Amino acid sequence: MATTPTDGVVYACGAYELDTRLHELRRGSEPQHVEPQVFDVLAHLFARRDRVVPKEELLDAVWGHRYVAPTTLNSRIKAARQALGDDGTAQRVIRTVHGLGFRVVADVVERTAAATGGPATLEQHIRFATATDGVRIAHATSGTGPPLVKPANWLTHLEHDWESPVWQHWLRELSRDHTLVRYDERGCGLSDRDVADLSFDAWVHDLETVVDALGLERFPLLALSQGCAVAIAYAARHPERVSRLVLYGGYVQGALTRARTAEEREEAELVMRQMPLGWGRDNPAFRLFFAARFLPEGTPEQLRWFSDLQRITTTPEIAVRLRSTASTIDVSELAPLVRAPTLVLHATGDAVIPFDQGRLLAALVPGARFISLESRNHVLLETEPAWARFTDEVRRFLAADDDRAAVTSRSPRPPRRSAPPTRSRSG
Repeated sequence: MATTPTDGVVYACGAYELDTRLHELRRGSEPQHVEPQVFDVLAHLFARRDRVVPKEELLDAVWGHRYVAPTTLNSRIKAARQALGDDGTAQRVIRTVHGLGFRVVADVVERTAAATGGPATLEQHIRFATATDGVRIAHATSGTGPPLVKPANWLTHLEHDWESPVWQHWLRELSRDHTLVRYDERGCGLSDRDVADLSFDAWVHDLETVVDALGLERFPLLALSQGCAVAIAYAARHPERVSRLVLYGGYVQGALTRARTAEEREEAELVMRQMPLGWGRDNPAFRLFFAARFLPEGTPEQLRWFSDLQRITTTPEIAVRLRSTASTIDVSELAPLVRAPTLVLHATGDAVIPFDQGRLLAALVPGARFISLESRNHVLLETEPAWARFTDEVRRFLAADDDRAAVTSRSPRPPRRSAPPTRSRSG
């Protein structure tokens, strides 16, 4: 099965291009840094360049139902003008129509992002592998080159993520120099939903199932969030197969295991109690609250996509079971067994996984290098400086892999028999 990401739009205005698919403002071929809300202001104005856009419409489009002061909109308009070489006096691009709103007065040419001939041609191929307990695991490959394996993280959907403004830049970057391998964990996405075993050991076995089905012998692992614990367990269990390890936003101990006070335990349990009530209902308030913890600086569109992901990828009942497993993870005894060169990265303001968990992870893995990223987002956004730092560090770390030439893939073969499981402790 092959799918192609949804085409975006490029707005050309003088020497500048605003690419909604890449969420990027360029001057010539050089990307220009703009804050996410400034980008959204420009995109909304350019799309409606044939008329005056009322202030109220712009506020609703960019900030949704959140209250913002009038000065906030004015500061974003000022920043949008500056990003295009305009200012409040000249108003060559964005003109203020007093008492009404704003209008784009410069010439703007629109074309589809696919016409640029860039990453829109990237395809993914989805297949299925069967675990030893009969559960079918959906996995996808994209890009070319040596393999890079991404263990499943919290709630994925191979097709939905492929078109998502939250994940597109991740998939494009990770497929740039590698054949990216990723999969939906059991109970989620395109993998089997009605599953009896949702334990941590089953998660590790599913990673084993996918790489064995693809015939991979030695490869780097790049894991996010919950997937970091799975990657650590796999690397400890199969040191001869993991060439390098990248861990972003991960944790050693799940929320209940690391809880030290009654308040911390109550907070961890509260989310699970609320899931059956708020997860699958038409009212998205609970899901948006959950999404905002992962993407506090996300745009309204990104928050909606993340909210929809939670709704379509699994049921409220499965979500509670998955959350329960994740909350009791403890790989503190497995992390010191990792032998692969390891890079650990963590956002300083992460509201989902505490920064201290990233520091602890790097301290426990022998020789791990630790990098802190200035961000509040658990899932890094393409427009923030932390994303550029992340991609640069990861790219250099993977390129330095001396074993890269030895990473090979053979034709699919029957899954190998796994070693006896090394269990994580539960809290």
